[in-house]
Amino acid sequence: MTLPLEPPSVPEPFRAALVGLRAAVAEPGRPGLELQEVPGPKRLAPFSVAVSAEILGADDEQVASGRFVVLHDPAGQDGWRGDTRVVAFVSADVEAEMAADPALAQVGWSWLTDSLSDRGAEHTAAGGTVTRTVSCRFGQIEDADEASEVEVRASWTPLADTDGAMDLGVHLLAWCDLLCATAGLPPPGVVALRAR
Repeated sequence: MTLPLEPPSVPEPFRAALVGLRAAVAEPGRPGLELQEVPGPKRLAPFSVAVSAEILGADDEQVASGRFVVLHDPAGQDGWRGDTRVVAFVSADVEAEMAADPALAQVGWSWLTDSLSDRGAEHTAAGGTVTRTVSCRFGQIEDADEASEVEVRASWTPLADTDGAMDLGVHLLAWCDLLCATAGLPPPGVVALRAR
């Protein structure tokens, strides 16, 4: 994949942070996970980059998707507690029983916080929502099964290490772990047992 060149106006700390991000996009290390850099939003911050993702099931149907956006404002913004903010979204199909479980919201949020912690993605000011939905179909598509989904929307401020460098790659990989968890894929290094 050819990555776009940054214009000269991009601040050097943000440009350096994008190196790790783009390395993680090039090799996410998870089979079935496809990442692609897409244009970032223009109005939310002076500088931005975005990554879209999808996970395809055995029948090549999309079972999970998401977007990972990094915003950078050298002056910072109210509530960020820093000059860089990650805004992330994940949506995945789940079984109806899972969507009906009131604990799913807490579990979904723990998937995010555990993923960030497990990857060593230091951050502050995290916030977000977990939404579970069950869609009933009517009319011409009435015979179709109910559709159940979980959505996790979150944002957080990545922290720089003691040398002042920020590795956005670990934040992206933590988000990929969240996406895979919502899709029901096992954690990295764990092989899923197949039903007989």
